Amino acid sequence: MAPATATPVTELALGHPGRTGRPSFWTRGVSLTARILAVNVIALALMAGSFFYLDTYRKQLLAERFKLARAEVEIAADSLSEAPMAQRRALVARIGSEQKLRLRLYDAAGALEIDSFAIAGPSFALVDPRMEPWYQHAARLLDRGVDFIVGAPAIADYREPLDRDAAAWPEIATARRTNASTVFLRYAPDRTPVITAAAPVGARGETLMTTRNALDITQAVRDARQTLVIIIGLALLLSIQLSLFLARTIVQPLRELVRAAVRVRLGRDREVVVPRLPERGDEIGLLARAFSDMANAVRLRIDAVESFAADVAHELKNPLASLRSALESLEKVDDPDLRRQLSAIAAHDVQRLDRLITEIADASRIDAQLSRATFGQVDLAAMAELAVGARGARAGTGGSLLRLRRGPGAAVVMGDAARLERVLENLIDNAVSFSPPGGEVEVRVAGDEDGVTLSVSDHGPGIPANERHKVFERFHSVRPDSEEFGAHSGLGLAIARTIAEAHDGTLTIADRPDGASGACLVLELPAARP
Repeated sequence: MAPATATPVTELALGHPGRTGRPSFWTRGVSLTARILAVNVIALALMAGSFFYLDTYRKQLLAERFKLARAEVEIAADSLSEAPMAQRRALVARIGSEQKLRLRLYDAAGALEIDSFAIAGPSFALVDPRMEPWYQHAARLLDRGVDFIVGAPAIADYREPLDRDAAAWPEIATARRTNASTVFLRYAPDRTPVITAAAPVGARGETLMTTRNALDITQAVRDARQTLVIIIGLALLLSIQLSLFLARTIVQPLRELVRAAVRVRLGRDREVVVPRLPERGDEIGLLARAFSDMANAVRLRIDAVESFAADVAHELKNPLASLRSALESLEKVDDPDLRRQLSAIAAHDVQRLDRLITEIADASRIDAQLSRATFGQVDLAAMAELAVGARGARAGTGGSLLRLRRGPGAAVVMGDAARLERVLENLIDNAVSFSPPGGEVEVRVAGDEDGVTLSVSDHGPGIPANERHKVFERFHSVRPDSEEFGAHSGLGLAIARTIAEAHDGTLTIADRPDGASGACLVLELPAARP
């Protein structure tokens, strides 16, 4: 059923009739989507396009440098594999100095054999960002911002490991595993690229690693960015002005909705009032009213789900405990009679669990199924006649006599026939279970212009007035002493009332009209209209 706070269609389309103040033409006549597109698309397109262009340019530069690093390490590795051992150190020193590289050669065990920085001095030095001027810090901050906007992957920082062995470098392990060159990218402390490449050397299991600090890539990207600074600045100023213009019509109501949403999410205020913004006739007004209705519906549904889950856990725990106890005892018992008793108890608990799970699944699906159901005309009198006849023809009435009494008026309602039949069967089952042997269960149907009433009465012990509000609670079951334990799940009347309320009806308990002992459950539904 729709919540009591549902917004009428006329309010959604035209706004609340009692609103104060006259909305401007800008608010009333132009959709929010058109306004946002008109004032923001140009500035945002300029900014976003420049960011993505620079990121693409940077990727192209890195890709070219990766190819160069792979070629360099492979050529150097080939040269070292062919060079005599006595000339290797000189060759490494010359390559490192000429190419501005750091070369490190590791033996098959992973120990460092040759380091170009150690034998010829550093051919480059990583910049300490603490020694740079302020505008370099600003440039690095802008780099991080661009990376965030374009969603660039995170790059690891470059640090010289304390361990000088090859195990500190994953690129060496990759090159040895694949027997091919590999290239890795890291960031120096000043966020310039440090490109390392590793390749196997000869057949002795040696590995060569080269390291280059590609300062020119960062400088090229920053130079290109400077040509777009003026455009981005102008676009930003324009965007700020337009945002201030839109703040009054968009940001403020959205902030109110956000604050209400946060309070609802945190659950700190059970009666959070979500602003409905009745003065707004645009999409934000529609959103506010839809969100308010949704929050109320979600709150009711969450409460129902939490209560139902707690009830299910409690009800399933008892038969499971009994079943486990019976199975554990069965292994320790040798007496055949006692084993049969324990097997019977286990079988009974399995049946009880099956019944509970079936009823629980049915109860949990009722709301969703009824929300999708298409109602048609249902004759409750004819349905009751068939149900009474079918129940009387089969076993399971416990000796009770079922009687159908027709009252005046038509008994046609709008509803789901299968679900209404379920209500009738549950009411009859309940009455039969409480009736003494030979007792009469009376089903009475009557109708008038306002509605249709169906009542089911029995001659059982009745239901005390102070207990009547509990019998429709899930899993609440006070059964006769003669009834087998666990034969009912306690969901029958709860399901019946849920179906009745989904049909805009009621299911209540009343005293028997003749004043005799027993219970009388009364189903009232609106009569079908032409």
